[in-house]
Amino acid sequence: MTPATDQKITQRYTASSLEKKGMNKVSLQEELGWPAEGKRPVICLPAGMSDKLGGKLLEEVLPGLMSLDVQILVIGKGSAEYGSLFTELSQKHAHRIAILPNDEVSIRKMYAAADAVLFCSDPSGLPELEEALSYGVVPIAPETKKLENYNAIQEAGNAFLYKEETVWDCFGALVRAVETHKFPFDWRTIQKHSMESVKK
Repeated sequence: MTPATDQKITQRYTASSLEKKGMNKVSLQEELGWPAEGKRPVICLPAGMSDKLGGKLLEEVLPGLMSLDVQILVIGKGSAEYGSLFTELSQKHAHRIAILPNDEVSIRKMYAAADAVLFCSDPSGLPELEEALSYGVVPIAPETKKLENYNAIQEAGNAFLYKEETVWDCFGALVRAVETHKFPFDWRTIQKHSMESVKK
């Protein structure tokens, strides 16, 4: 499935019409009862969370993540421990954290709406990585050969990578992504690279 052919999202788009992607964000924000804020970054966790997926790192980075002006979408799967954590957070911060059902339509709507995807462990081999890239969702992830770190000077790369799976390195990559998102032209360039990296 690609966003150019997806019948379940509000607005279909391609790598050359990424300005249309924002309509999907606003549509999902309204569906969730959130303010329609197209310029606010939305970060998703499409695989839910578990210890294997880097849950301990996520717990450490959460206070920093919550200090950023972002909204968070989590697919309702993964271990019960993290399910409880996200349920509590979504109740406490209902205007900026939502748990979406683990079904195909919700997942596609999430990818169409999200700006970035957070991985707290190496995403190589995860189907969620390729799915996110194909919808122009920019990875924030540990270093992997599957992704190229964004270089602002060369306008190259399709992700914000961190060397060590530590809270400071992960948070640093999150901040770089959120700050870069403030520049729509630069962000669309990264999204375009993301989509083109998985073109069939």
